[in-house]
Formats: sequence, C-alpha cells, structure tokens
Amino acid sequence: MPTMTTASLTGAVRLNDWGVIRAQGAEAAKFLHSQLTQDFALLGLNEARLAGFCSAKGRLLATMIGWKADENTVLLALPLELLPAIQKRLSMFVLRAKCKLSDASAEIGLWGAVGGADSTPRWGLLREGDSQHIRLPDADAGSRWLVAQAASATPNLPVISAEDWQWGTLESGLPTVLAATSEQFVPQMLNLELLGGVNFQKGCYPGQEVVARSQYRGTLKRRTYLYEMDGPATPGQEIFHSEDPGQPAGLVANVAPRGAQSLVLAETKIAALSSGSLHLGAPDGPLLRPRELPYPLAQAE
Repeated sequence: MPTMTTASLTGAVRLNDWGVIRAQGAEAAKFLHSQLTQDFALLGLNEARLAGFCSAKGRLLATMIGWKADENTVLLALPLELLPAIQKRLSMFVLRAKCKLSDASAEIGLWGAVGGADSTPRWGLLREGDSQHIRLPDADAGSRWLVAQAASATPNLPVISAEDWQWGTLESGLPTVLAATSEQFVPQMLNLELLGGVNFQKGCYPGQEVVARSQYRGTLKRRTYLYEMDGPATPGQEIFHSEDPGQPAGLVANVAPRGAQSLVLAETKIAALSSGSLHLGAPDGPLLRPRELPYPLAQAE
C-alpha cells in the first residue's frame, strides 16, 4: 500500500466548512456506483474519485470526493452545508442494499495541505497510519492534498490561511457545487469530466441519459472559466455580457477573495468569450478578467 509522511507536506488548514458521509457495508461501493457519476465499483484502496450526484434531469445536486477507508467503507467529502440533504436523498435509494449511510464529520477531520510527493497522480491516495492523503489537482503554488484523519488530531505542520487554500483551489480549476448553485449545472458545465469526475462507460445513475447526451450530441454551450476581478463576488451571482445585456451570460460557481481582489470560477456561455466583456451582477458591474485554466477545454468542445 503506498504511504507518505506528513513531514513531506509544507502547510495545512482545517476545512471546517466540509464534512464526511460514511457509506458502510458489503455493498457500499456498489450502491454509490449506482448513484454517482464516477465508477465506484472498481475503486481501489490507493485511489480516490471526484464525482457528482445528479437529479433525474442531470443537474448536479452536489460534487464530492470519495475514497475507501477500508474494503467495506467508502467516505464522501463534500461541503457541510449540503451534507444533510445529500445524505437524506442518497438514503432514499439504499433500499435493500447492504449499505448504511451516516454523518462522520464529528469523527473525521478534513485538512487542505500543500507540498508533498509530486510523483503521485491526481486522485491518487496515500496512507499514513489512519490518515488518508488524496492528491488534488495542482495550483500555481504546487501540489495540493485533501487529508482525512481523526477529528481530534492536528497535523504537525505550519498553518496556511483558508483564503490562500481557496485561492489555490480556484487556480487549479476545481469547482464545487454549493447550496447556492445546487441543481444549476450539468457536470460538463463545471468541466467535471475534464477533471476525472464522470465515467461515460459505467452503468446507469440518476441523470445519466442527460449527461451522456450533453457529451455525445454536441449540445454543450456552456463551460466553467476562471476569472479575476476587483472586489467581492458571491456563488450564484449572475454574469452579464456587454454585447447582450438583456439576459445573463453565466453564473458564479465559486469565489476566492484575497485582499481587494477575487478569483471566480463561473459557468459561462462559450460564445461569450469570443468578443466583448463580462461583468458581475449587471451589464455595468465589475469587470471579469479571464485567466487561463490549468487544463484545456478545447478537447471536449
């Protein structure tokens, strides 16, 4: 089993706004495979999965990161504000499956960490005792990790700020569905399949037909892009295009404020990037300045 030492990390922050759903039982992975956009049936002990949970209409109710604590236990990390509703909705479909869902947030603490072994692939999982280290997409500052361990434990690492962690999350192009944006996006609108969050070969799950149709029929007209701007922004805010001010051209997914500036991941009409300018909240609102994502979008358009 691959291992790592916390000493190879350079800093961490407690992710107090994230929680953990525990799926436990002989059919836990099989059950999640039937509900989420990624393949959990073949999930190994040295890898994690980025996944979405969709409505029947293919709209993302939540995004999450899942991995196995052991052969019969899968852990799902997601925003704490969505956890009760997602746990309740998933529980509706358990039926006779040998799987029990519970909120493990009080027992398992989540940390965002930077630094570490660069050779580990994205979504690779390394273990150190009872801790699990999941390699996330990189940011400009280097490698990023999600660390899960006992809630009472604290990594012996320098503390980084929550603001810097969130800034790096957006630099990496990794979106997260929040309460303000639940049911607003199909997975491809958030670039989820480009980040390894959708498996198009697996069997059915809620919304699967809509997600597949968006992929194979060329119907996708929106993508998530990275912007920087002066001032604050809020998830769920609308974006307007200077050449079409009468209707929104996009929606803010995630925001990372730092000082007087903000990074913004926003779902945007692909056509709106070809000319004109984009503004937050109104046609004359703050200007959104495009920044390059760390992965190409053209491969799926």
